[in-house]
Amino acid sequence: MVLLSAALQIVIFPLPNFYMLGWAALTPLLLALLRAREPDTLQLREGIKLLPARPLQAFLLAYGCGFFWYAGTCYWIYNTMREYGGVNAPLALGLLTLFCLYLAIYHGVFGLIIGLLADRSLSRRALLLAPVVWVAVELARTRVTGFPWDLLGTSQVDNLPLARLATLTGVYGLSFEIMVVNVAVATAFLVRREKRQLLLVAAFAAAAVLQCGELIPMPAVASDRSALLLQPNIPILEGSEWTKDYFESTLRDLSSISLKPPTSAPAGDPFPPGLMAWPESPAPFYASDPLFRDAISTVARESRSWVVAGSVGTPGGMAPGSASHYYNSGSLVNPGGQWVSRYDKVHLVPFGEYVPFRRLFFFAGGLTKEVGDFSPGASRQPLPAGDQKLGVFICYESIFPDEIRQLVDNGAQVFVNISNDGWYGDSGAYAQHLKQARMRAVENARWLLRDTNTGVTASIDPYGRVVASLPRKVRSALRAPYALSNATTFYTRHGDWFAYLCAIISVGALVARFLFHSKAESIS
Repeated sequence: MVLLSAALQIVIFPLPNFYMLGWAALTPLLLALLRAREPDTLQLREGIKLLPARPLQAFLLAYGCGFFWYAGTCYWIYNTMREYGGVNAPLALGLLTLFCLYLAIYHGVFGLIIGLLADRSLSRRALLLAPVVWVAVELARTRVTGFPWDLLGTSQVDNLPLARLATLTGVYGLSFEIMVVNVAVATAFLVRREKRQLLLVAAFAAAAVLQCGELIPMPAVASDRSALLLQPNIPILEGSEWTKDYFESTLRDLSSISLKPPTSAPAGDPFPPGLMAWPESPAPFYASDPLFRDAISTVARESRSWVVAGSVGTPGGMAPGSASHYYNSGSLVNPGGQWVSRYDKVHLVPFGEYVPFRRLFFFAGGLTKEVGDFSPGASRQPLPAGDQKLGVFICYESIFPDEIRQLVDNGAQVFVNISNDGWYGDSGAYAQHLKQARMRAVENARWLLRDTNTGVTASIDPYGRVVASLPRKVRSALRAPYALSNATTFYTRHGDWFAYLCAIISVGALVARFLFHSKAESIS
């Protein structure tokens, strides 16, 4: 049952993307936790054969589920470290294993809490609180570990009417809704046989109604502006492979595409691009390098556009090689070619952009040196570009709901997400990443201009729909429609209130469990 639940949790995310199975993906795990052991004493009541797992047993069952889920969903970490991290195959496999062993603790904690709440009998309390506990654990994974990759609710981003719940609760409300249905399905298997059929019909009917919401057409969102998003499709290269000739020829080619994109504007286009973006730096593009600066400034002047250029930032314009700190940056250049402001990535990727606890992980210094060794930025203020305020965020930051909503809370009218998903290769990570970015658009009701190195480069509307995109692995530019908005959602204004409420309820339930030792009520 544990392996079945892990498999179902894997396939509801890309690339399989069988997201409709999410309504039952956690059911096998719940059944494993609540029907795990034989009773120690003779049971006189009909229908009670197996009892809930003891707390330690419940932790181990859920921990195993979490390990296999991470291994099946985040398998791309192996290839990233193997191909681009400069480590050999056994070490890459070992690092992936350690990653799964660590993050599986959160599944384990979920199982532990359910085991404690169920106590010695099959408790209504454990089932009733399972959705609340799940959301609380997701919040802990976001806040404590800082890796909220593929939160359960993200799987339903294509279910547009249901996904609108995220404007109130964030993605956590969707996770809660999915868990409620999983609990209903699990309950049907836990009651006496004569009640099972009716409960199963009701549970699957609820799942069907919720899933069929995606068939309801949502109104088109008007756009009155357009941006040009460059997709350079530059391979991930070692520093030594970037010869001067290759660097200059790449810049010339990208500049040419930016000024003369392959898809020409329609005649009488009422919305010529006034904004352009180059993705997260896939090359040694330093914001202080005169050659790179001149190329971007020329593009801005000749196109008469604001340009957000992914680059490696240095303090005070210091030259490459002389700076003591480097930043993963998005620089803003005005239509006159002047470099006016910059966003420095705040939330860096551990072991990819910096080494946490460097003394403890001294052996990982070589890995980070291959990828990057950056300092974090300090501000999530939007970048003012003429009459618009751009909420710029970079790559991995898109998986953090509360951090991205701060941009809108600070006044951002449109999102600009620059990323280099070339690190993921052809694995499902690029599609998983896209889904999570789309959820940020839904939560905050903002257009999202997503500019990537290898794809998917797209324009995403406030419902999370991809309205224009480029194929992966082509060098081209996308004319991306968008509009500005000043309205804010309840989630934007109040953040993760729902997830914190779930955490408070979970803690309260555990305190009550230990203080009062109340007997769990068995399902009749």
